Amino acid sequence: MPSLQSSIERLSALAQPERDPEAQRTFLEFRDQLTQGRIRAAGKIVVPGNPGRWVVNAWVKQGILLGFRLGALTEINAGLSFVDKDTFPARQFTIADRVRIVPGGSSVRMGAYVAPSVICMPPMFINVGAYVDEGTMIDSHALVGSCAQIGKRVHLSAAAQVGGVLEPVNAAPVIIEDDVLVGGNCGIFEGTLVRARAVLGAGTILTRSTPLYDLVRGEVYRATADAPLEVPENAVVVPGSRAVSSRAVKKGAAAEWNLSLYTPVIVKYRDEKTDRSIELEDWLR
Repeated sequence: MPSLQSSIERLSALAQPERDPEAQRTFLEFRDQLTQGRIRAAGKIVVPGNPGRWVVNAWVKQGILLGFRLGALTEINAGLSFVDKDTFPARQFTIADRVRIVPGGSSVRMGAYVAPSVICMPPMFINVGAYVDEGTMIDSHALVGSCAQIGKRVHLSAAAQVGGVLEPVNAAPVIIEDDVLVGGNCGIFEGTLVRARAVLGAGTILTRSTPLYDLVRGEVYRATADAPLEVPENAVVVPGSRAVSSRAVKKGAAAEWNLSLYTPVIVKYRDEKTDRSIELEDWLR
């Protein structure tokens, strides 16, 4: 019997997968396993002595895209009128899921894993393929994009945006490891990897084209053709600015207007004082 992965890869290669008699059954099995967290869009390979390496499971993204190809538009009645693909309806939670969905306009798509003890404050949205681990809080107006990987005890503060990615299928999703605090109005996009226990100050924006300046270690971190921008473990990152290139500053409008560019800056590494200032009250959970 073919594996689920090989079945998804075979169907994804077809010009008209909806004509295959096994397509719907295979996709529903795939979606159920994705929703239950048994499969995921990326996985971490633990390597002793270093933070570990994340690997994209391209076939999982192929399965999600297959669902969109197989789906038909349908009317969805969830208090208001919605129209979406019938292959990815909104999830319906029960007490047995042990996920707190506070009333007020939040939505989680089928195909997203949300672990027991996660708290969702309204309104927020978790897209298909996302993985949200235990003890995480997703605050109001926060977004967890498609295939984003969120670790344990993460706090996504109000209006934080975690970007999603489906294509190309081998592109890394945004990954936020355990015990990270993401401040309000932060934006984390284009496969950025935020290592464990990092703190992102309010308004920090991280993308592939954004260099990250480490004032503590005297380093500049950048994405490469083969790797995303990576925020080190325990780093405390805040929004900053730097002068535009020296050649541009010497003449023309840049000098006249005294321009500078946004850049995220690591100002320190997490310590006991940092932990006390960001500690989440247990009774809220």
